[in-house]
Amino acid sequence: MSYHLPPLPWLRAFEAAARRGSFATAASELGLTSAAVSYQMRALEQMLGYPLFERLPRGLRLTDLGKAYLVPVRQSFSELSIATLSIFGPEGEAVLNIRVPVSFAVLWLTPRLSGFARAHPGIRLRLFSAIWADALPTDKTDVDIRFGYGNWPGSAAQLLVNDPIVLVTAPDSPIKSVRDIDSAQMIQIMGVESDWLHLFESAGMVLPKGGAGITVDTSLAALEIVASGHGAALVLSRFATAFEASGRVRRVPGIELPHDQSHYLLTPQNFEAPRAEALLFSDWLRQELAQEAARNNHPLSDKPARRRRRSHGK
Repeated sequence: MSYHLPPLPWLRAFEAAARRGSFATAASELGLTSAAVSYQMRALEQMLGYPLFERLPRGLRLTDLGKAYLVPVRQSFSELSIATLSIFGPEGEAVLNIRVPVSFAVLWLTPRLSGFARAHPGIRLRLFSAIWADALPTDKTDVDIRFGYGNWPGSAAQLLVNDPIVLVTAPDSPIKSVRDIDSAQMIQIMGVESDWLHLFESAGMVLPKGGAGITVDTSLAALEIVASGHGAALVLSRFATAFEASGRVRRVPGIELPHDQSHYLLTPQNFEAPRAEALLFSDWLRQELAQEAARNNHPLSDKPARRRRRSHGK
């Protein structure tokens, strides 16, 4: 089989120049001269028969065809990086810094990390969590998972999963429906204060006066309070599953509401190419979510409803 492909160095130079916006900075990254990168781009454009860049007085700008071509080129490099690392492993020991919301980490991600660690023993995982999306870590983050609306300045956000919210109580709780809940029994999670309002409105009821009985900053804390026998909480269905499996909480039947915030995988919009280890982990993460959705016969994600709320880490 013959492949109609440009030389690999030309494609590498194209990706670097598109990311850097300059032949000179791309050349510095690749260990080449600016003239060499410029020559490769002219040769690539000649081979393709179309211009990929607009040469501006200061820097470069991709043409529409250049933008379209950049997508599969980057995807191909990502797939090659993932395949190379999966088969041959990293050069020496690699450390991967993963930033993740605490509830997502404890209730979904960490029980699955052993599978990644066994498959890739040469990659050391360094997991750190933050509750609020704006609490950025000082260390360099290789993989960044966040919960919110998908609009973080300086980053491109790829939707991972959108989960509905469910109502949970203790297994022996007398709460059987929304009508059994008063304000003192409501466990409120900061950042999604309107969830309770939405629940009562969907039931054709008025939100009880007096405010929530207890307010916490994570779904994990809310679930622990409910499991101890107090009140009810609205949490993402994915988070409720872990506590249900151990018999610590139960879902109130018939209550499942769409949520306008989702979990996203963030990619910094800077001049650095993503590390192969980060690409490998991100690919593994998406596969885990897809396999779980297939097992449960659920779609991975639905388009979130747009009810504006403050973004947080759940």
